[in-house]
Amino acid sequence: MNSGTQPLRNISRAADDLEKDWQSLAGDLLQPFHLRTASGAGLLPASPDPEAVILLVDRARKILFPGYLEEGASPPDRLQKKLELHLQAFYNILNGQINLMFPPEGRSAGNSSRTDREAGHEKTRAFFKRLPTVKTQLLQDIQAAYEGDPAAKSCTEIIVSYPGFFAVTVYRIAHALHLLGIPLLPRMMTEYAHSRTGIDIHPGAEIGEAFFIDHGTGVVIGETTTIGNRVRLYQGVTLGALSLPPKAGDLFRNKKRHPTIEDDVIIYANATILGGETVIGAGSVIGGNVWLTESVPPGTRVMLDRPDLVYLKN
Repeated sequence: MNSGTQPLRNISRAADDLEKDWQSLAGDLLQPFHLRTASGAGLLPASPDPEAVILLVDRARKILFPGYLEEGASPPDRLQKKLELHLQAFYNILNGQINLMFPPEGRSAGNSSRTDREAGHEKTRAFFKRLPTVKTQLLQDIQAAYEGDPAAKSCTEIIVSYPGFFAVTVYRIAHALHLLGIPLLPRMMTEYAHSRTGIDIHPGAEIGEAFFIDHGTGVVIGETTTIGNRVRLYQGVTLGALSLPPKAGDLFRNKKRHPTIEDDVIIYANATILGGETVIGAGSVIGGNVWLTESVPPGTRVMLDRPDLVYLKN
């Protein structure tokens, strides 16, 4: 009898020891987060649900381009109904995610009596009012892509398959939310697009009309970048900041750190343009692999010298 129960007791004791180990490890892992909370109350700051972010991007694209991203063709009345359902679902998801980030203690004293629900609805309605502007911008982006890329056989092809247009679409949506002062959610949206396309556009960047990223992989557009109208970028272009001294993040935060690209500029593959004081003048062309940390006058062509190639027979 004793020999039969002893192994069970040993297993139970081992399980108890493991549970204590998990509890201890969980406490150790949570401790740094508690130390960083602004309120000091030991509560983690709320953040959007990553899966909800993906749903928002998917719904927003279907709202902006009804019928293009659905399987099969729909008659107008059914398409209308689908669009209404997408709008309702998008509103509910967005409103819920915004509510997570605007708790009562985070509002100003004058608005402290308003409920989470009222704040969420206000921000969400404000975003919906911006949707027609976002749609107009994206139609201009599509036209720029169609006119700038002979490989594009139709606007539908651009909407459903171009990674550059996907990234720009998500940026336009996220930027509209960014302008409303909604934290974190816009960045999560553009980083989702980054993970899908390899194109990194910060939602704080200012980008004008008829913007086209061709191919796109490896493009980086930093937070304080300003881009004018009818600008075209190719793969691997970096519009970035100069290297900062150690621990200088707070000193340069919310300051202009990234370049300004004026109207009608073309920047070819793998060019790097850095610095908040760097301005690329209107109508300029920046060649592939160029590295710039100084401004360029309007109408300038910047390119590397032709490399010395060596041809050897096998």
